[in-house]
Amino acid sequence: MEDCRRGSLLSRLTSLLLFFQLPAGGSAEEFVVLGPSDPIVAVLGGNVTLPCHVSPAMDVENMELRWFRSKFSEAVFIYENQQEQKEEQLAQYTGRTSLVKDFLSQGEATVHIHKVQASDNGLYTCFFRKGSFYEEASLELKVAGTTPQGALECNATPELCRGRLCWHPWILEGLLVLSSFSLTGVGSVPQVHITGPEEDGVRVVCTASGWFPKPQIQWRAANGEKFLTFSETHAQDTEGLFSVESALVVRDSSSGNMTCSVLNPVLDQKKAMAIFIPEPFFPQASPWKPAFIVSLVVLMLSLLGAAYYIKTEHTVKRQEMQEWERLHRDKEEARRTKEEALKARGRRKSIYLGGWRKAQLYADWRKEKFQALSVTLDPASAHPHLAVSGGQTSVTLEDTTEDPGGPCSILGQEAIISGRCYWEVEIRNGNRSEWGLGVCRGDVERKEWYREHPESGFWVLGWYVGKFCALLLPELQEIHEEVPHRVGVFLDLKEGDVSFYNMTDGSHLFSFPLTSSTGTLFPYFMIKSGDVSLTICSVVGVPAETPVPLNNPPSSLEEPVSLSGDEFSSGCAVDGALPGAGSPLLPYGPEAM
Repeated sequence: MEDCRRGSLLSRLTSLLLFFQLPAGGSAEEFVVLGPSDPIVAVLGGNVTLPCHVSPAMDVENMELRWFRSKFSEAVFIYENQQEQKEEQLAQYTGRTSLVKDFLSQGEATVHIHKVQASDNGLYTCFFRKGSFYEEASLELKVAGTTPQGALECNATPELCRGRLCWHPWILEGLLVLSSFSLTGVGSVPQVHITGPEEDGVRVVCTASGWFPKPQIQWRAANGEKFLTFSETHAQDTEGLFSVESALVVRDSSSGNMTCSVLNPVLDQKKAMAIFIPEPFFPQASPWKPAFIVSLVVLMLSLLGAAYYIKTEHTVKRQEMQEWERLHRDKEEARRTKEEALKARGRRKSIYLGGWRKAQLYADWRKEKFQALSVTLDPASAHPHLAVSGGQTSVTLEDTTEDPGGPCSILGQEAIISGRCYWEVEIRNGNRSEWGLGVCRGDVERKEWYREHPESGFWVLGWYVGKFCALLLPELQEIHEEVPHRVGVFLDLKEGDVSFYNMTDGSHLFSFPLTSSTGTLFPYFMIKSGDVSLTICSVVGVPAETPVPLNNPPSSLEEPVSLSGDEFSSGCAVDGALPGAGSPLLPYGPEAM
């Protein structure tokens, strides 16, 4: 009771301090809800109050007052419109709560909880609302189990009673048992008994029931020494009360009395029982036992060592055999895989070469039907904002703040009028710029702003408005989400098309059909923005027959050229991948995309 008065006094002092800290110009409708700062202790089966008040003090009779648990909907008590509301109240609090209305006009509201249960333990929130303004405060309720004072009898003689603690001696199977009773006990008195010898000692078990909250167990010897090495189990019944069982193995025969104490951590009350363990109950050591144990340990170690050696030798031999078998299998499997791959590649290549016009795969094999064209850039055709380097094989956009006024393009020096040829271009930083590559007619207009599409003489793909796409009318056609590192341009004037391939993995990107009136074509390169670089890959071992400029007779390109894969190679940093495992014959042309 004295603790409750002290908590109430502290709450009032806190309210007073908050009142003086409120701004003078604050709204009269605003307030602060305060509750006890310390936990409220309740006894099982008893009554408890949950007080809250507002600061500054004001009439709360017309407010909505609500006490709830962890959620707003878990209502313990609701007072609204000057009467109790039971629709949202939790079933476990039905008939067990009431409101003290005596001090509502002074800003104080208190809820009574009757017949406290173990489930009432925990946090509560009191909620006050007036109009649209509300405040709340938290309270903690600690429930402790106890029995009525004087409910336990003390049949001991007066000499064994000291204050409120009585010691009662009794004999159990020849053992002297000392039981103590606290007249304001918490739960049942602990019961201590011996279960038998165990691990060179005596196993002692202590049990108690009817405690709340979960009690603490402590073992002590007669000399006051504490024992911490014991096992402990707890169980909770339907009423929420705890039962506990603690076991201890006593190995020191000189320990004498062993006392088991059960403590309620909330009420700081405990009950204890002591038991005396006679020395004959402890296992007696035999003189030959240490020698037997040493001999047994040596024998076991010898057996373990021999078994380990034999197992190790067997494991090493088995691993060597398994490794030899694995290597043999891998070698055989590699040989079969190589043979099957060569056969499959031969079949795929035969199928491809038989219908290579329709096959939009295997760029490396496609090279065998085309002549490698060594393209060099023509500086005379370059836009002023383009920089040509690398022996006229690489082009970038100059770093200038001046607006170029349109796409910046450059042509290759080679004019192509017939035959089949190809060249490869390496793209760096392609996804950070706008650029394009392909072929264009020699008579196209490339000044200021112009549009690149087949109708105006451009057959181009590149990176535009954040997409890798082909330039068609009426709109761009997206090809892929990522920019290839190297693109091959295959120009076939005999069949009338230009195809683009990803030379990294050999996949087909796009094909444009060419009209019969295409005329003279030139390699085309364009950079509109960014730090992209377009580099023509050098070709080693180019055949003597190549497409020629306009001033040379074009007859050398009239027949398709058949080249072996070993006659030329690309000089770019990224090499082309080998053809894949499958070789589908796909529809040819842009409609296949």
